[in-house]
Parts: sequence; structure tokens; C-alpha cells
Amino acid sequence: MPSFDVVSRTNMAEVDNALNNIRREISTRYDFKNSKANIERKDETITILADDDYKLRALTELLHQHLTRRSVDSAALEFKAPERASGDALRQVVTVRQGIEMELAKKIVKAMKDSKLKVQASIQGDELRITGKQRDDLQQAITLLKGVKADQPLQYVNFRD
Repeated sequence: MPSFDVVSRTNMAEVDNALNNIRREISTRYDFKNSKANIERKDETITILADDDYKLRALTELLHQHLTRRSVDSAALEFKAPERASGDALRQVVTVRQGIEMELAKKIVKAMKDSKLKVQASIQGDELRITGKQRDDLQQAITLLKGVKADQPLQYVNFRD
């Protein structure tokens, strides 16, 4: 039976490359001269440190730009509220989402059932497996999934015939 997997993965090597480019740009920009602005990643969290709100907004804009240049969808980022750090600085934590959350998985399964396509969707951890009898049904399912409003990027992998 033909099947494919629906996943949400972010290439962390490309995220690291984008962060290195941002650090390089911070060191050369005039508006960041003599500031404590910094951006670093630990596991799946990115921490942005800035002197004031203007620099924090500039850094988040740089993050979006550089991730887009590296073909990483910035919809995979979840921004927390900025908080005060030592010395009147601002800190913002950004989480890089990996995997499909349970709410979104249930929403996708419900959309598949409501569409009356001859496919079955099953949740397997942080992935979904869509199976059907014909390849055309799976292609219609992918088209349907592209129309489902998801707050994170979805990839369609492991297509088997």
C-alpha cells in the first residue's frame, strides 16, 4: 500500500550557519557598536540578548532574514515574551519547534476524515503516516494538507509505492 510521512523538521546546521552570519553582522554594524547584543543557541532554544527594545527588534528581524536566506522556514520559531536581564538589557528566548504537536496532528487527522478521501492517517509519535490504496489519493491528500492552516512548516517525506 502506498504511504508517506508528514513531519516537521528544522535543519539545525543551517540555523547555526544563520546565527554565525548574524554574529558577524552584529560585529560590523554601526548601530550595534559598543553594545552587549548577542545571539546564541543551546539545543533547540535560541537566546537573544540586546541593550534595548530597538536592538532586540533589529536582532529578531536579522534572525528572520538570515534563516530565510538559508532556506529555513521562520514559522518553525516560537518567540517568547521579552524579559529583563541584568543591567537594563532585554532577553528573548526563541524555541525551534521540531516534530508535529499533538493538537496539530489531531487537526490533520480530522481534516483527512472530513475530506472523504480514501486514505488513513495515523499518529506515530511526532509524525503522521498517511496510507492509501492509490498514489493519486496520496497526492490529493498532500494537496489537502497544503491547504490546512498549520502554524509550523510541514514536510512530506518517505513516499513509498
